Amino acid sequence: MSKMPTRTRPAARVPGHPTAKDMRELTRLLQPWHLMTSPLSYGLDNIPPRGPRLFVGNHTLFGLLDAPMLFLELYTKRKIVLRSLGDHIHFRVPLWRDVLRRYGVVDGTRENCAALMAAGESILVFPGGAREVFKRKGEKYKLLWAKRVGFARLAIEYGYPIVPFAAVGADDAWDIVVSGDELIPTPVQAVLQRLGLRTDALIPIVRGIGPTPLPRPERLYFSFAPPVDTQVYRGRFADEAACWEVREQVRRAIEAGVKFLLKERKADPQRELIARLRGMRRVRHG
Repeated sequence: MSKMPTRTRPAARVPGHPTAKDMRELTRLLQPWHLMTSPLSYGLDNIPPRGPRLFVGNHTLFGLLDAPMLFLELYTKRKIVLRSLGDHIHFRVPLWRDVLRRYGVVDGTRENCAALMAAGESILVFPGGAREVFKRKGEKYKLLWAKRVGFARLAIEYGYPIVPFAAVGADDAWDIVVSGDELIPTPVQAVLQRLGLRTDALIPIVRGIGPTPLPRPERLYFSFAPPVDTQVYRGRFADEAACWEVREQVRRAIEAGVKFLLKERKADPQRELIARLRGMRRVRHG
């Protein structure tokens, strides 16, 4: 008789939770960029109003422009404090890793995710990781997940509903001039090997405002799909077919969300910053 799989043992303790003071400080810190990008969110009512939730979405270029706004949108509109799983590379950088930890980001290990789930936290995962963050030419808004099913396995194991979400805007803030893969055949590859760094973490050379790398202030758009219920797969977290089925449900929902947002953005009369500023001016003087 085959042995029943056992649940992953969570880490000894949950990595520190942001305090109310931390969240107020983060809200103030992010306000200028929030005003510049004027995020629009669709489907917030699809998010379960209480209980643990696993948010899974597409990672945009660099992940720095919209991920903080996603945090802010969910905190200010749904009082959800997200715990994000970050790539290991972030936690090699002094000071930066301390900032991330202060606001609830944890090193994206299976053990840390299990500990957060055991504690019932709301968690943010980008299965594409560094490869999706450091996109290459022609990969705008594409999911680059390889064969990853880890998020689905843990969601099934801990009975977490998965909220698929899509993000549009940040991939248009820059144009990729030189992709990371174009740097691999150069002397950069030898340097990476000596440093023990990964080739999927090669940062592309980009252009934003004019010839500079400063990002264009594109409006940000988010959509949240109805949650994927993992309870129907209860006890099947070691079943590859079940994990793959959940993964594919989430992937299809995210890709549909991206298409929806691109269509909405095309029809948005306030997509451009100048139009948004004019709209705010009319409201103030109306």
